[in-house]
Amino acid sequence: MKKLVVALLALTALGACVDDTGVAAPGPAEQACLAAVSATTNNGDVALLSSTFSQAGTEVIVGVGPDRAQWRCIAYSDGSTDGIMSLTDEGRL
Repeated sequence: MKKLVVALLALTALGACVDDTGVAAPGPAEQACLAAVSATTNNGDVALLSSTFSQAGTEVIVGVGPDRAQWRCIAYSDGSTDGIMSLTDEGRL
């Protein structure tokens, strides 16, 4: 139940995200990573910083919190995500 609540909060927060980085509106891969990073960090304040498409998996860089701490996520064409890790503090996750 707790995971469901966190996921719902993350999705609600994603609806309020404002992209001020000049990156195009998030597509399915970016949306999946925004939700996954939000749930992993338990922080709904996330923003798309960059995205690099690859057939093997799209690398998405997400900013978290007011200081936009960078997190990395890989999104796959089936909607799954993997490789979520902090780029600011590599010892975390």
